[in-house]
Amino acid sequence: MTEWRPALARSVVLRHDRVRRTDLLILPERVVVLSGRAADVLRLCDGHRQVAEIVDELTERFPGAPVADEVPRFLNQVCGEGWLR
Repeated sequence: MTEWRPALARSVVLRHDRVRRTDLLILPERVVVLSGRAADVLRLCDGHRQVAEIVDELTERFPGAPVADEVPRFLNQVCGEGWLR
């Protein structure tokens, strides 16, 4: 999985809802309300960056946060849901 360059699945769209002031994943038959920094992670999943590059970027943005442990685990979970390819 170290070579994996995650990207949103073709049927998934990341949107910001201005009215609710929250980020959403729009899926074919449902909407997922994202919490915490999930949208920050998913915005970096562009199919070009490897997981390690995403971790490095987020480590710079959020010093002291447990990014190295939590981000790969989150990406694997989201991939298991079918939201990433």
